[in-house]
Amino acid sequence: MFTGLIEEMGMLRSVQRRGEAMILGIAASKVLEDVKLGDSIAVNGVCLTVVEFDRTSFAVDVMPETYRHTNLSALKPGAPLNLERAMQAGARFGGHLVQGHVDGTGTIRGRTAEANAVVFAIEPDDRSMLRHVVQQGSITLDGISLTVVSTDPDAGAFTVSIIPHTLRETVLQHKHPGDTLNIECDILGKYVDHLLNWRDHAPSARKAGGLTESILRDNGFM
Repeated sequence: MFTGLIEEMGMLRSVQRRGEAMILGIAASKVLEDVKLGDSIAVNGVCLTVVEFDRTSFAVDVMPETYRHTNLSALKPGAPLNLERAMQAGARFGGHLVQGHVDGTGTIRGRTAEANAVVFAIEPDDRSMLRHVVQQGSITLDGISLTVVSTDPDAGAFTVSIIPHTLRETVLQHKHPGDTLNIECDILGKYVDHLLNWRDHAPSARKAGGLTESILRDNGFM
């Protein structure tokens, strides 16, 4: 589990490809301070496992599922990467609950300066993701915990506003219209949506799910 607060920008040092599988070598410093084999590190918002490391870099495996559903497949050596270690119990929690399980990618459709901020307009490649994008709610873009400013279902897009610190300390400084971002919608919204729609997609579960339906009905969800 992560918070969406980026600890540092690393750099992609090497890429080994075997079809839709990859091994990424990543140069870093801060996230290596207490690293161990098997640790989880979010790379552009994707939870990956450390399989090798030394004083200046670490390596992670990327499986076909991740290759197909994130922007990691388009990476080339020299690319900057957002990095965050898994959160620690008892630590200050400044972002929101981020799993590192990317729902899909989105394309930047606009980047506009607004006073001290920069507003990004994002169009999800799969528009069905918009059902989980809530105005003033939380969303994760390339591993960054952000607040949704507005949604436009007709245009199939949403916006986020980036303060100077976030722009300066993350890969967003290098992102422009046409570039892609990894999107992870808020976990709370996804689970609520799943529960509310479960009976419509699994008739057999409806027969055994009396308790769940009762709880939802008693709380005004049905």
